[in-house]
Amino acid sequence: MEIYLDNAATTALDPEVIEAILPFLTTHYANPSSAHGAGRRAKEAIDQARRTVAHLLGALPEEIYFTAGATEGINLVLSGAIRAYDLSHVITSRIEHKAVLQTLKRHEKEGDIEISFVKLDERGNVDLYHLENLLRANPRTLIALMHGNNEIGNLTDIHAIGVLARRYNAVFFTDTTQTMGKAHFDLQEAEIDFLVGSAHKFHGPKGVGFVYIRQKHQLKPLIYGGGQERGQRGGTENVVGIVGLAKALEVAYRNLEASRSKVARLKQYLVSKLAISGIEGICYNGESKSIENSVANVLSVSFPCLSSGSLVTKLDQVGIQVSGGSACQGGGASHVIQALACEADKENVRFSFSKFNTFEELDLVVDAITRIYESDPVVATRTGWKRIASLA
Repeated sequence: MEIYLDNAATTALDPEVIEAILPFLTTHYANPSSAHGAGRRAKEAIDQARRTVAHLLGALPEEIYFTAGATEGINLVLSGAIRAYDLSHVITSRIEHKAVLQTLKRHEKEGDIEISFVKLDERGNVDLYHLENLLRANPRTLIALMHGNNEIGNLTDIHAIGVLARRYNAVFFTDTTQTMGKAHFDLQEAEIDFLVGSAHKFHGPKGVGFVYIRQKHQLKPLIYGGGQERGQRGGTENVVGIVGLAKALEVAYRNLEASRSKVARLKQYLVSKLAISGIEGICYNGESKSIENSVANVLSVSFPCLSSGSLVTKLDQVGIQVSGGSACQGGGASHVIQALACEADKENVRFSFSKFNTFEELDLVVDAITRIYESDPVVATRTGWKRIASLA
């Protein structure tokens, strides 16, 4: 049995994406900077991909820059904006991706910026009143707040943040790695200056992503040499990846509502099955249990600690792939979980779904979890274990 429920980490290639990229692996492999016909055809494929992404997001083609992924894009935006505009203050949160936090901490250590952390409530939601107070006290600042959290799935109101950014002349960057291909964006109307996406999060290839840079901005490059991407990123373009990214985003937007509805139903189904599993002490991190307030495909669950090892490891041993951070084994919870009002003695497991998962798989997953807890001597004794008949 192999069941993959780690789609927030990476996703399987969509069959349409495989079909789209094959010619660029076998026939149209020329360097897009070459002046001959084969090179021009490769360059046109990149230009068409750029037009596709821009159209889907309501942006201009010249506002889309291809990168090696979201991490590079985050570094480009944060370091580029700080240097280009001589910004000395950044507002972020303690539950951002490490690509954001570590980049900002490096600039703080080097004396470039001061970081303010916006307050979060017990579920990890941004306190917009505190954000406005920070902006009022620090005009002309950089805001770096993600749209969808990669661990707990919380959705941030980027529309409200964009309005505040304009009011206080701030620059707004949002990490949309977990929501790209899962939510609609209209960047012509949105008050967003920069965002990033990564193809492998929405059934595209790994090693390719993009940055949206609003036309009025000009950032300083991170990578020099060659002048590709209109001087923003030197180096031969990943034509295969770029073509695959555009096709994956096209497929995602074509099927967005159907896919979002299915993964939301998968999440609700897993919650309902866990509720009757007989395992006491299960709780949900952040807003991940909510369909309205979280990314539909992410469910972060805190389980009671086993006496005989990690639940994530035991699931892996029976072919079920999930992710998590456990305080049970002494490793400590992730920085995201630590920032929330969560019980310390729990094992945190992230289930993340895709359109390729099934309800039958979730039945098998809950049955496997139930058997693991039933066989744990300490947990079974402590909870007065009773096997649920429907799962026997």
